[in-house]
Amino acid sequence: MTTVLVSGDDFIAPELFSAALSESLPSAGLTFRTLRTRWPNEPFGPVGADAQGNGGVKEASGTEEQVLEALGDASVALTQMAPFTARVIREAPALKFIGVARGGPVNVDLAAATAAGIPVTLTPGRNAAAAAEFAVGLILAAMRRITQADAALKEGVWRGDYYAYENAGLELDGATVGLVGYGAIGSIVARVLRAFGAHVLVSDPYADQARAYADGVELTALEDLLRRSSVVSLHARVTPETRHLLNAGNLALLPEGAVLVNSARGELLDYAPLPGLLESGRLGALALDVYDIEPPPADWPLHKAPNVITTPHLAGATRQTADRAALITAGEAARFLRGEPLRHVANPEVLTGSRP
Repeated sequence: MTTVLVSGDDFIAPELFSAALSESLPSAGLTFRTLRTRWPNEPFGPVGADAQGNGGVKEASGTEEQVLEALGDASVALTQMAPFTARVIREAPALKFIGVARGGPVNVDLAAATAAGIPVTLTPGRNAAAAAEFAVGLILAAMRRITQADAALKEGVWRGDYYAYENAGLELDGATVGLVGYGAIGSIVARVLRAFGAHVLVSDPYADQARAYADGVELTALEDLLRRSSVVSLHARVTPETRHLLNAGNLALLPEGAVLVNSARGELLDYAPLPGLLESGRLGALALDVYDIEPPPADWPLHKAPNVITTPHLAGATRQTADRAALITAGEAARFLRGEPLRHVANPEVLTGSRP
């Protein structure tokens, strides 16, 4: 008999985990313990005594006490956002596996799990389709003034002046669109944009040249991409090297009236020069789903800037993302319980015995 903690929230309910795992292991004699936390309306803060430095967790929901009480003698835990801090791992000696239904296990103290010999799995690509579709939606909305026209009409203003040549929107057909980053999300965005008739440039030092050629995109340096693209969309991972990858210096390379979209991570973009770039006309439109501070403060200058679209970090918010994440996480737990190789391990050293 295996006891499993299924810790869900308002996005990925515990029942999604338990149903997926029961389907993968129909005769395994599983016993489920359940913890449900709320998806907060505000961005997540650090959780637990170890949150400030020393392997603290972030983007977590719930408390250490809730997790420890719910765990009991569970040896397997499936979670979306519950905080698995060093304390939780230390005080749960029966725990042998943690499956995290996210692209990165930021709510787990990975060092503590590794030291305890606990494999931590993740779900790469769980929201790739959702995030790609959202990015394309932001591109279209920014190019065609969709949100501005909607807001004006609801206020009783008929924006017929959008038919004036200088105010008219832009088409994707024939446009050059630059994608900064070419992973799972960027490659889907490229495929959709090419279907619209766009020429797609890609800047990604890790992109495979043969794959890019087969996909019909052009690999180039970031500076060249910025000079040539009328639309730029960010899809890179955040690393020390990519923080503020786009900044005042290279954003000045954009063509006059360019459209900039960031639905990836706020840290990729330096937000300080954006108001000036909009005012000067270097940026013709800006669409953002992520920010350097979430949520942006009330006096944030872009709140009232023209031709700006803002959404509250929604790119991955689809039902299919939740279903897919639960299935991938349960699949990893099933492989662990069957003694099979795991596919998406965040700390593979625990599988080789080379952990500290």
